[in-house]
Amino acid sequence: MINLEILFMNSYGVYVWLSFIFTFVICLGFYLKTNKTLKKLEKDFIKEAESLSKQEFENLKKQKIAKEILVSHSKN
Repeated sequence: MINLEILFMNSYGVYVWLSFIFTFVICLGFYLKTNKTLKKLEKDFIKEAESLSKQEFENLKKQKIAKEILVSHSKN
């Protein structure tokens, strides 16, 4: 059986585990919000890129970040 003293940590376990859970939930929330914002901005970028002329689009494809966004969008 598991040694419960490891979990209780001399009665400090409640504070340690609550702090850990709180930190994990906050970081998860930040990650999910950031990921949602990134997906929205990528969609906006693709819409704007589709409205460019052929020459402007070719110039855009030469940029590293734009190329990564366009490639990841074409996979979806």
